[in-house]
Amino acid sequence: MHAKRMDKIATGVLYAISGIIVAILASLILYILVRGLPHVSWHFLTGKSSSYQAGGGIGIQLYNSFFLLVITLVISFPLSLGAGIYLSEYAKKGRLTNLVRTCIEILSSLPSVVVGLFGYLVFVVQFKYGFSIISGALALTVFNLPQMTRNIEDSLQHVHHTQREAGLALGLSRWETVIHVVVPEALPSIITGVVLASGRIFGEAAALIYTAGQSAPALDWSNWNIFSVTSPISIFRQAETLAVHIWKVNSEGTIPDSIEVSAGSAAVLLIFILIFNFGARKLGSYLHKKLTSA
Repeated sequence: MHAKRMDKIATGVLYAISGIIVAILASLILYILVRGLPHVSWHFLTGKSSSYQAGGGIGIQLYNSFFLLVITLVISFPLSLGAGIYLSEYAKKGRLTNLVRTCIEILSSLPSVVVGLFGYLVFVVQFKYGFSIISGALALTVFNLPQMTRNIEDSLQHVHHTQREAGLALGLSRWETVIHVVVPEALPSIITGVVLASGRIFGEAAALIYTAGQSAPALDWSNWNIFSVTSPISIFRQAETLAVHIWKVNSEGTIPDSIEVSAGSAAVLLIFILIFNFGARKLGSYLHKKLTSA
């Protein structure tokens, strides 16, 4: 009887702790959405921002956030995939492997502002890229690489060893087995991790303040010169993202409706991060069912 009573008490405590966590998260989300959604409109989502007048929008900042996200994934995903495959399939226990894992752990524990300062000194100053999308993408690659590498490594390690043995038994080489058997089997988990990492990239601000810049020049959609500062596809122009815009609006306070702009921007940012998180789970489940039924 005593053991059953203690079990019920422990279970109740765990449920209470879980309920408190859910309540805190739900209250934060509701608070941001209730304050921000009334200020969100089509003009707000597509209009240009204003530095000194009320009624500005976040269209350019929103586009910059997605464009920077794409460039970052284009750089970081191949590196993460290669590192994850090496650590999962080829790395042997030894000093080199321990060194790689230690470096990954150190990178994952660095504050984003430190990564931003590193990106400023290396990419902005040393490489002379200036405040630009490419500088921000490279800094975010340093920031995001450990998480994606560990996710891909874990996804590959969860593939049962019989899958590898079956590929080798069919006469495939080790590399062909990894590419044609192991990676496709782990693809749902890998994509889920990439989408979750995308949400983290999309909401990053500290690392981009020092690398991508704090201005959002007007874009000329008829200009497709990648070296032009007004081209929407240029990676060498400054690009204030939505998260940086929120910080800038609150820190400078030069916009008359700064509170409304900040609240609306925060609501939009939160909605997209929630879409990334819930979408990752749905996409992972869908791909898993698709592959298992095939």
